[in-house]
Amino acid sequence: MKKVLIANRGEIACRVIRACRKLGIGSVAVYSDADADSPHVRMADESVHIGPARSAESYLQVAKILAAARQKGACGIHPGYGFLSENASFAQAVIDAGMTWVGPEPQSIRDMGHKQNARELAVSAGVPVVPGSGRLDSSDMASVTREASRIGYPLLVKAAAGGGGIGMRQVTESAHLEAAIGATQSQAESAFGNGDIFLEKYVAKARHVEIQVFGFGEKAIHIFDRDCSLQRRFQKIIEEAPAPDIPSDVRSRMQSAAVALAESVQYQGAGTVEFIFDVDTRDFYFLEMNTRIQVEHPVTEMITGLDLVAMQLLYAGGMLKALQQHEVVQRGHAIECRLYAENPDKNFMPSPGTLTKFELPDSETGIRVETGYEQGGVITPFYDPMIAKIVAHGSDRQEAVKSMIAALNNTSIQGLRTNKEFLIACLRHPAFNMQEISTRFVGDHINELAAPAKAA
Repeated sequence: MKKVLIANRGEIACRVIRACRKLGIGSVAVYSDADADSPHVRMADESVHIGPARSAESYLQVAKILAAARQKGACGIHPGYGFLSENASFAQAVIDAGMTWVGPEPQSIRDMGHKQNARELAVSAGVPVVPGSGRLDSSDMASVTREASRIGYPLLVKAAAGGGGIGMRQVTESAHLEAAIGATQSQAESAFGNGDIFLEKYVAKARHVEIQVFGFGEKAIHIFDRDCSLQRRFQKIIEEAPAPDIPSDVRSRMQSAAVALAESVQYQGAGTVEFIFDVDTRDFYFLEMNTRIQVEHPVTEMITGLDLVAMQLLYAGGMLKALQQHEVVQRGHAIECRLYAENPDKNFMPSPGTLTKFELPDSETGIRVETGYEQGGVITPFYDPMIAKIVAHGSDRQEAVKSMIAALNNTSIQGLRTNKEFLIACLRHPAFNMQEISTRFVGDHINELAAPAKAA
């Protein structure tokens, strides 16, 4: 491939453009009205305007993106994450247009994009899944209620066609089930155009552990694991690699299960198999598979020295030989913090505004920064309010945490509210440093964590 269009914006667009430069591949950016002056537009070799600020009228417009690719003579399209990255119809349209899709086969996206299909494939591959329902007819509440009773409360109502925690509802008793189903369906219809739902057992004390995989068709390898348990509103804010305090035999079985699933569907390219790890029982269960590059991929790159985005581009272009498992080596520990324009005092509501001051750690300090903004840039209400990802690496977890706290302290942002102090409070919390983490961490310690942010 001599030229690639990046069907995305912000930090991930900048990240892909850097990988293209590294490989000598030309880059084409697309942008909406809101992003006309964004760094990813200037970084790319060429750019094309694709519409108004609303993503439904720009970044989600397949026809406009394909037209931009044709206009600039792009040979391939990299979707980044979010937007159309897990849209099988878009992937097929790229292929049908005679261009290279930088991602897995459309069928793999379909197989894993519907959470019920993915569960069934995981079971077929011998991978343990969270106890839950099959496909549900939500119009038959009597049968749904019986299924909920069989699974047991508390449970989760989840969107079958989505990810990222969108639409997910926790239900503690039957009286709240119907309302939760209605709310999840409504949000899923809006976000994914598919209101299918299913029920899943709620693991009271769970960790969110994921395995990075890279598939070569019949064979796949794992690229170790990450912990993504620190979340608010079911969305991640701190990730680290490797996942701390996982028994070695459980870690090995989890990695093997991820590879088995990838091989069972003859997966191609970068993907992530996500698991729930039950802290109390030490069991693990398949959650979902993401058929794209993950937001948190830098922590895996930091502990392995691999460039996952460059690998995606090389593989799509037929230039990457199949790696063997023994060729992938892990060194040290890495932590990533997602810096958001949001107000922790108001349930992490987005806080759009202008970055009147925007100073991030210098890369010469060993800190990696991924951002799609610069001083004077505007965080708009149209897109995800993530400002930057800050990544620290150390010889061990303690050193990585220390480096991350220093990096955040050296970050100065004015013009809007951020979660910076909240992140520092998480990293300094005794439970975090004792590796006593779970997806309930933020909720369990919210008063202690919010106090420093409020003081700041």
